[in-house]
Amino acid sequence: MTQQTDQEPRAEIRIGDSRITLLGTAHVSRASAERVKEMLSTGEYDAVAVELCPSRYNALVDPDALSRMDLFRVFREGKASMVAANLALGAYQQRIAEQLNIEPGAEQRAAVHYARNSNTPVLLIDREIGVTLKRVMHNIPWWQRLGIVAGLLASVISREQVSEEEIEALKQGDMLETTFAEFAENRQDLYLPLIDERDRYMAARLQQEADTHSHENILAVVGAGHLKGIHGYLAEGMANPGGTIEALDHLPRPSRWPQLIPWFIVALVLLGFSIGFSRSPALGWQLVLDWVLINGSLSALGALIAAAHPFTVITAFLAAPITSLNPTIGAGMVTAAVEIYLRKPQVGDFSRLRHDTTRLKGWWQNRVSRTLLVFLFSTLGSAAGTYLAGFRIFDRLAG
Repeated sequence: MTQQTDQEPRAEIRIGDSRITLLGTAHVSRASAERVKEMLSTGEYDAVAVELCPSRYNALVDPDALSRMDLFRVFREGKASMVAANLALGAYQQRIAEQLNIEPGAEQRAAVHYARNSNTPVLLIDREIGVTLKRVMHNIPWWQRLGIVAGLLASVISREQVSEEEIEALKQGDMLETTFAEFAENRQDLYLPLIDERDRYMAARLQQEADTHSHENILAVVGAGHLKGIHGYLAEGMANPGGTIEALDHLPRPSRWPQLIPWFIVALVLLGFSIGFSRSPALGWQLVLDWVLINGSLSALGALIAAAHPFTVITAFLAAPITSLNPTIGAGMVTAAVEIYLRKPQVGDFSRLRHDTTRLKGWWQNRVSRTLLVFLFSTLGSAAGTYLAGFRIFDRLAG
């Protein structure tokens, strides 16, 4: 049963002994936040489900979590790009917050706050944002991935106000969908992982809770754009909600050939060195010099653009030619480690991170975000240097 009120759409459905009330909200609406408080204050709900994953929930209830971030672990586990992307997303959302004078997701915050104060169980029903982002990237061509990355960077630079169309989309839809829709031309490519999969995921989580716990009345606070899909999947029923969740949490296996490309390039470069030395020692050493100068210089340039410490820039120059011959260790790993050692981030850098990254200048002023830039730019410089030096080597051999 679906109801459309003057404010927020609602739908009710019974799963076993549980009655689930789906409240469709707008992520940038004070009215939605007030409606959530109003419904919860009746006391008729014994559980509150929210459109949050564990990581977003932890960020909401523990805003100081960033101050405990282990930067070395971030780089070691290859999560630097994901952290930078999340910060860029936050910058875009902060623009909305400043323009509308309301924090996006205020209704989720209100639901969690009320539930915690009244000792009401909070059910986290959304999929981890990291899984969703990875499935989004896997679902679109590589050139559109570059467009999304460029768009995220542009969102940091831009100080333009969010358009009325974007605000209306947020009132009807989903924060993630709207954020990525600004950067991708083909929204259909994004619909499946951003909306439909999450509709199924949240429906499965709600059915799982209804099947395994004794909640009689559950209030599920979800974005209005998800209400119809979740209700439809709940009405259809799921024979195995746990299996559905496991399938939707699965990360697609990356293609093997992109992982083999770096090793193939290393083999070609070493082959070029071998051919050069077999012709003459002078030619061989000239090829080595070309490799060191081009690879090292571009990685050092990347570190310099990121405003790295002078010694970090020197390290990038020395490390890149070596790390480029070992794909298991990137130049960015070395430069980031040196930058952290020389300019160890302070507690204040972590606490100001979300605020500082809403401004372009702030990315360079904050030691945490600047270290991310050092990692990314020196890595990109080394990657570009590998290809350019490789072409230079074989150009000399062919000459």
